[in-house]
Amino acid sequence: MADNIKEETVSLNTEFIRLDSLMKYAGIAETGGSAKLIIGEERIKVNGEICTQRGKKLYAGDIVDIDEIGLRLKITGK
Repeated sequence: MADNIKEETVSLNTEFIRLDSLMKYAGIAETGGSAKLIIGEERIKVNGEICTQRGKKLYAGDIVDIDEIGLRLKITGK
């Protein structure tokens, strides 16, 4: 990723969060449908690998990169 990446931390109060829910929570997608489209365009990487699973479970320690907008989300626990 480039040097001008915006990093944000997302703290979980649960064991995991699904990728589409994370995108809505972080304001990347307004709806589950728009999250599905973005994920389907292969614009999302989870832990460095392209992810096309809308329901992918994310846990503390996972990193989600949205290359098109230069955003990195770091998932942390409580």
